[in-house]
Amino acid sequence: MNLRKRKRGASAEVHTSAMNDIMFFLLLFFLIASTVTNPNVIKLMLPKSSSGQSVSKKTINVSIDKDLKYTVDKKEVPVADLPTVIGNYKKLASELTIVLYVDRTVAIQDVVQVMDIAQKLNIKLVLATEPKG
Repeated sequence: MNLRKRKRGASAEVHTSAMNDIMFFLLLFFLIASTVTNPNVIKLMLPKSSSGQSVSKKTINVSIDKDLKYTVDKKEVPVADLPTVIGNYKKLASELTIVLYVDRTVAIQDVVQVMDIAQKLNIKLVLATEPKG
């Protein structure tokens, strides 16, 4: 009968410190890359449409977000100054089209207000939608 302690084989240890460093750098890289891709995009939930979109060559983007903040080509504009700002764009281009991006939670009266401004300035207006699917 052998009562001596048996020697154990080599211990099986896994050092994961290097893997932790790599995972941290990958996470950091993807976080930074995701913020750099579109830093000036306004988040809107657009209504859906099954028809195609038609946009002319000379367009300006007007958007209304859910907090009723109006932006014209990524510049925030007060509602009272909207006709003058759009009028300045009309002076620069003879055939101008407004692409109107509106959050689906915005009241229709706010959309009609921008449509009236476009009608008074004799500018074409297109309401942007998301494709279905």
